[in-house]
Amino acid sequence: MTDEMQFFMYLLEYYASYKNKKTADVLKEWDICGITQEIYDNYWGYHTERIENAFADIDSLVATGRHAW
Repeated sequence: MTDEMQFFMYLLEYYASYKNKKTADVLKEWDICGITQEIYDNYWGYHTERIENAFADIDSLVATGRHAW
């Protein structure tokens, strides 16, 4: 498994916990919003910062389709 996939799974699980939702529901929401690949591709940005920064960016992607920064 690649580092990117391992981090994506970690991010998905912790984001679901942060939102108090099931992991499958979060992934479904990301898929519906069309942002799953964008989140996966942002590995280099997300894994070097605080996890809360990634959560804020994902919240922005879900709400607006745009990155927070």
